[in-house]
Amino acid sequence: MTTPHRLSRQEARRIAVRAQLLDEPRPDDMVDVVRRLTMLQFDQTNAVAPSADLVLWSRLGSAYAQADLDAALADGRLVEYRGMVRPAEDIALYRADMVTWPGVGTLRPWRKRQGDWVAANDGCRRDLLRRLRDDGAATARELPDTCAAPWPSSGWNNNRNVTMMLEFMEQRGEVGVIGREGRDRVWDLGERVFADTPAVPAAEAERIRNERRLAALGIARATGPECPVEPVDVADIGEPAVVEGVRGEWRVDPVLLAAIRSDAEAFAGRAALLSPFDRLINERNRSREIFEFDYALEMYKPVEKRKWGYYALPILYEDRLVGKLDAKADRAEGGLRVDAVHQDVPFTKAMAAEIDGEIADLALWLAQEFDRAG
Repeated sequence: MTTPHRLSRQEARRIAVRAQLLDEPRPDDMVDVVRRLTMLQFDQTNAVAPSADLVLWSRLGSAYAQADLDAALADGRLVEYRGMVRPAEDIALYRADMVTWPGVGTLRPWRKRQGDWVAANDGCRRDLLRRLRDDGAATARELPDTCAAPWPSSGWNNNRNVTMMLEFMEQRGEVGVIGREGRDRVWDLGERVFADTPAVPAAEAERIRNERRLAALGIARATGPECPVEPVDVADIGEPAVVEGVRGEWRVDPVLLAAIRSDAEAFAGRAALLSPFDRLINERNRSREIFEFDYALEMYKPVEKRKWGYYALPILYEDRLVGKLDAKADRAEGGLRVDAVHQDVPFTKAMAAEIDGEIADLALWLAQEFDRAG
C-alpha cells in the first residue's frame, strides 16, 4: 500500500492553482487552455460576462476576445456537450456511454425514470430526428411537442418536454448543439455536430476522463457526491495524499506535486478575478477545506440576504482566495461598475495594487468587447 504524501495547505493550494493555469506565466492559446481545463461551463448569466468568457479572460488576459471562442466552436475545434464547452476530440470519451444510455446494470431511480420517459415518448424522439434531418438545425421552441407523456418534474423543467427530450437525446449522441441564438441552443443531428471518431471503450474512457480531471484540478477526492454532468472525484487516479488540517485522504497529481516541491520559490502566483463557476472554486467543499474560502453564488437570494452581491467574483491572490468583487458590466458606459471589493483578509498595499490592476484590466477588456459588439 502506497504511503500517502503529506501536504501542507499551501502546497495543496499551489497545486490546484497551477493545475488551473492561474499562476505565471499566463498561457497564450485559447484552445489549449480548454484542453488543459477539460471543459468550461456554458452559463450565460451576463452580469459581468458569460462564465466561459470570464474563465478564459482570467487565464489569457485582455488578449482574449469572445469572438475567439465563437470561432473555435464554429470550426469544430471545440464543441458544446451537456452545457460544457469541451475539446472536440473528447467526445470520443463519451461515445460508449452514449450507446448504453441511460446506463448499464441496476440504475439509480432518477436514471431509470429518464430512460422510461424517453421510451414512453419514442414517437416524439423519432419525430424530432426526422425534422432535424429534413428541415435542418432548430431551437427547442421551433420544434413541436409531440410527447405522449409530459416530463413529470414538479420544478424548473416541468412540461419542458422538447427541451428535456433533446437533452436526453444529446446524451445518447443523437443530437448536439451546433450554436446559440441568444440563450437558445440550436440543435442538429449528432452526426453533423460531433466529429466522427470511434468510441473509446467504456472502462478506458472513464480512466482517461479521471486522469484528465485530476490533471485539471491538481488535487481531488477519490470519491464524492454523484454529479449528473461531470464528477468531482477521480477514483484511484494519481497518488494518495493527506492535507494538513483537513480530514480524509485525497488524490494528487504526482507531476504537479513534483513541480511544486522541486523548487518552492518557483511558484509565481498572481492576482485573478474568477467566474463563480470557475473550476478552482466550483466544488465548494474543496474550496472550504483547502482554501478556507466561504462563498456562495447569491443571484437567487433576495437582495437583503446577500453578503457579497448578485454575481460576486472570487478574488485569487497568489495561492489564496482573499475576497469577492461585487461588480457589474456597465453597457451604457462601456465598462465595469464596481459596487464593492469585499476583503476576506486585509489587503496589503501590494495586494491591493495587483487586484486593482486586474479590475482595471477587466474593465478594459469589457470595453473592448462592447466596441467589437457595437
